[in-house]
Amino acid sequence: MASKLHALWNHPAGPKTSHLKDKISNGELVKLGEIQVHFWAPTFKWGISIANLADSTKPPEKVSYPQQIAVTATGVIWSRYSTVITPKNWNLFSVNVVMAGTGIYQLTRKIRHDYFNEDQAVVAKE
Repeated sequence: MASKLHALWNHPAGPKTSHLKDKISNGELVKLGEIQVHFWAPTFKWGISIANLADSTKPPEKVSYPQQIAVTATGVIWSRYSTVITPKNWNLFSVNVVMAGTGIYQLTRKIRHDYFNEDQAVVAKE
């Protein structure tokens, strides 16, 4: 078990900490650019985008404004962040662009249903 964890930790896509341990133990400051962004977090984040796409089949009245605003804001903020870090993390960028897109789509559905639904306007006039 320990050897599997060690192999996973030392995987090329995993964190690079050996040089950081040396610098921290010597009391040197570590630059943020030297810390590589982990591969697995953005990969698992695709699950949020996929779930948001699956939610497009549910009725718009069940879509939550706070949830979709948070999904959209997270996508926009982290998309920007992924382009300014070194090295650039294109997996993080792509998942967050999709996340922002699905959030905007869900918000559009909700706004159209709440404010531009002609069926409700006809009922209100009668």
